[in-house]
Amino acid sequence: MTDTSYFRADELTDYAAAMFRSAGMTDADAALIAADLVKANLRGVDSHGISRIPMYLDRLRQGLVNPRPEVKINRVAGAVAHVDGDNGMGFIPSHIAMDTACDIAAEMGIGLVGVHRSTHFGMGACYALRAIERGYISMIFTNSSPAIAMWGGRTSFLGASPIAAGIPGGKHAPYVMDMAMTVIARGKIRLAAMKGDPIPEGLALDIDGNPTTDAAKAFEGVCLPFGGVKGSVLGTLMDLMSGVLTGANFGGDVKSLYFDSSEPQNVGHLFFAIRPDLFMSLTDFSARMDTFYERIKDLPRAAGCDEIMLPGEPEQRREDQRLRDGIPVTANVAADLVAEGHTAGVAFPVGQSVPLTAAK
Repeated sequence: MTDTSYFRADELTDYAAAMFRSAGMTDADAALIAADLVKANLRGVDSHGISRIPMYLDRLRQGLVNPRPEVKINRVAGAVAHVDGDNGMGFIPSHIAMDTACDIAAEMGIGLVGVHRSTHFGMGACYALRAIERGYISMIFTNSSPAIAMWGGRTSFLGASPIAAGIPGGKHAPYVMDMAMTVIARGKIRLAAMKGDPIPEGLALDIDGNPTTDAAKAFEGVCLPFGGVKGSVLGTLMDLMSGVLTGANFGGDVKSLYFDSSEPQNVGHLFFAIRPDLFMSLTDFSARMDTFYERIKDLPRAAGCDEIMLPGEPEQRREDQRLRDGIPVTANVAADLVAEGHTAGVAFPVGQSVPLTAAK
């Protein structure tokens, strides 16, 4: 097998769905999670893509994640609902919560949904993109297991706790933001560790609090917040809003997805949906978004910059390209997936050593 092989999105989606079905999930839930994982790969967020399948399956097999959760929705106030994820895969209650927030926003103008008893929910942009499909502005908060220190501390306490947001565009691209509170997502450090690659300086500390470029030591140690104290402050906000407010675990109590098999994670999420026509017609809002986009494109560019892009635009272009050329999967990730498939009686697809368009 070459270092990297290329796969069609549909064949990876079919494989992932079959693997989750083999772990006892319903057809619909397995398909949902498979689609979200492959969406992350398509957008270039490989740290949150199919490489996570073995880890997710392991937690399902250990009974730490409920393969068939009974997700409950409780409307607690006019524009607010509370979702109990029943320790299911975080993707499931999160999609339900985002759709519920949009439904409430259709009625009330804004919808707010908190989730507790959830688990890792994958790429946050999936939920922003879902809201955009339905025509809504969104913000998505989550907490996660300890990964970064409070400012001034040297041990992990706050999660990487990403924030995502989406704003529908007009005739141009929408705004899609998804970022962790770490300098880079912890999953990317994990992926570098799996590949045996070093990481740049300034991303993490080892378990003893020393700076390191060793990805494996960094993954076991402490990630550094982006922007110094500012990243720490935002990480604190994510934990307070996603954990304290929703009734989920918080303050270092979210169980590690990677290192703690003692009990379910109890991750918390918070989903906002806002109708874009609250203050003007949708036509006017869309026109203003187009104007904003066009002004960005006309801005003077810094030296070495060919184009200024709206957040989410590079990922969409990468998705378009990977739909044509295939999704690159490294040999070590493919080997893990082949082994998982063998255990479950599911064949991993055979990739190509060159992009799909080059093979034609």
